[in-house]
Amino acid sequence: MDTNENYINRCFELALKGAGAASPNPLVGCVIVKNGKVAAEGYHKKYGEAHAERNAINSALRKGVTLKGAELYVNLEPCAHFGKTPPCCDLIIEHKFSKVVIAMKDPYHEVMGRSVKKMRKAGIEVVTGVLEQEAIELNKFFVKFVTTGLPYVTIKAAQTIDGKIADDKYRSKWISSTESRRTVHKLRAVYDAVLVGANTVRYDNPKLNVRDLRGRDPYRIILDKDLLLKPAYNVFKYKDSRTIVVTSIDAGIKKVRALQKKGVVVLPCKIKDGKFELKDVLNKLAAINIASIMIEGGAYVYNEFLEANLVDELLIFIAPDVMGSGITAFANKQAFKQFTRINYYSSGRDILVNLRKHVP
Repeated sequence: MDTNENYINRCFELALKGAGAASPNPLVGCVIVKNGKVAAEGYHKKYGEAHAERNAINSALRKGVTLKGAELYVNLEPCAHFGKTPPCCDLIIEHKFSKVVIAMKDPYHEVMGRSVKKMRKAGIEVVTGVLEQEAIELNKFFVKFVTTGLPYVTIKAAQTIDGKIADDKYRSKWISSTESRRTVHKLRAVYDAVLVGANTVRYDNPKLNVRDLRGRDPYRIILDKDLLLKPAYNVFKYKDSRTIVVTSIDAGIKKVRALQKKGVVVLPCKIKDGKFELKDVLNKLAAINIASIMIEGGAYVYNEFLEANLVDELLIFIAPDVMGSGITAFANKQAFKQFTRINYYSSGRDILVNLRKHVP
């Protein structure tokens, strides 16, 4: 592995420290090197706060490092526009760095190579494409969000070896192993939101929060077309305004107000032929900066999203148990043909199957 790759890998490690807090901004880490040694590091800690490059530069300046002639490594092209913070590429030019190494160009329409051109015009050597595929994978949520305007959508399912996610009475808790459940909580801390249907709330009464590890709770999204759920369920007991109920535009005002009194956000969406127009649901969630969603149930919701071709990834935990009769997770085998990248992992006593769409 060459020097550029070593420093970019360190950028990846730093960037991951912002997982769950930087969204909908990307995960970015930055390393500054002077005279062949690391002089400072930084990462984007939280949405709305300073970017990785600015944090690294400020850290170097506090140490008394002279930045003229230094090298800067970053996993995403520095911003070129005024957003919540000034352009990072201007700051890099101002401090007269000699070289900037970038893993991937920023696909956001206000950047898209503009920083690279601007820095080169200023006489800075710019190298791009170092560990580019790894950089794209790291920021798969951000890439999907800024290129399509839609959140990255993952289905998470836990099923028995005979394909059941619940028994005939809709009981489904603890199918997967302790290790698998811990993985799910880690994922909840990274995804912006988890989404379930009304039946999952009714039968499982889940909390949909992060437990047994440190991490911020995701938004909790419930699809409840007719607002049939009572406000007594666990997901309505939070006071953080991070529970969102997606319902029909014609939902009764009394039911809406009862949920709003609980601090629940009610999001009216379009209905067609008695079903949610899921593209409209995703568009409205994206409008409130939800860039990634993990769908956690149930079977009806899984299949509706799959048939609408709105799923980017599946994480299926398969436990070595047999349910016999019960609820099958997936009904339409045709919907699975779009997923051509398949990987398998051990997860305690379970097997985790990861299915992804092919990305050229």
